[in-house]
Amino acid sequence: MGRSKKWVALPLLLLMSLLVAACAKPNAPQPPEVTSSEAPVRTIKHAMGDTPITGTPQRVVVLTNQGTESLLELGIKPLAAVKSWIGEPWFDHIKDKMDGVKVIGDESQPNLELIAGLKPDIILGTKVRHEKIYPQLSAIAPTVFTENLGDSMVENFELYAMALNKEAEGKAALDSYNKAIEQTKAALGDKTKMRVSLARFQPGKVRVYYKNNFAGVVLEQLGFARPEAQNKDKFTADLTTEQINELDGDVFFYFTSDRNGETDASKTADEWLKSPLGQNLNVVKKQRAFNVNEAIWNTSGGIIAAKLLVEDIKDRIEKLSL
Repeated sequence: MGRSKKWVALPLLLLMSLLVAACAKPNAPQPPEVTSSEAPVRTIKHAMGDTPITGTPQRVVVLTNQGTESLLELGIKPLAAVKSWIGEPWFDHIKDKMDGVKVIGDESQPNLELIAGLKPDIILGTKVRHEKIYPQLSAIAPTVFTENLGDSMVENFELYAMALNKEAEGKAALDSYNKAIEQTKAALGDKTKMRVSLARFQPGKVRVYYKNNFAGVVLEQLGFARPEAQNKDKFTADLTTEQINELDGDVFFYFTSDRNGETDASKTADEWLKSPLGQNLNVVKKQRAFNVNEAIWNTSGGIIAAKLLVEDIKDRIEKLSL
């Protein structure tokens, strides 16, 4: 009987200790309630209007070669991108950064079905190429367009950085680029007074490049002079053989648009520059006509190519005398 009373007393003792403990901490702090809040919505003004974007997009689809370089410079690997104009499927100067990126057609004709299946957070394109398909793209995901390409590389880079919530990274990248420009100008000094001529050779066609194009803008940033015939705020113009003197200057940079192993563009360059009229050009006589990488000088149009272009110009001009 005594043993039975002992076991009855134990539960009562335990109950009393719990009551005492509860009374000792009547206002014990409770863990804070976890509440979720939506990421802030930012409104991006662009070539097609205003687009609201929530937070920082992760799944990014890009529809221009220039835009692909913008993403890579910002430290972002795109989910999918259009094929490079040269390369299978990417330009040589970016292919090591594009492993695993899906190809969604080319810049002039992106594949809408593939894009929709990827369920992107954002689509980046340009009005000059994709205006007609903007309604379909914006129905898939928030879509931001630049106005054009070519001479607006810096403005387009800034727009994409804003859309991707990477403005700090974008500013740092442009500061680095501008520093390279200033250092190159200082290194070249009076050599930037050389009149730089610029042209593109295609199969059976020659096109002079004025100031309002990718390479033309970089040359102007570096402070280079242009021949009088090319010192125009225009994009390009096709030339006839009778106008070959418009290619002359102190230095001539040209690119040949050979594709898929074809050499017709190079043949056109040889026909022009090895002709009697071509041999009479100052740049040919002085052996200052240079065939340069078209992807870097023309077709890419992005910030990575721009940095490589500055290096190429510096390397070539440094070796020349005034």
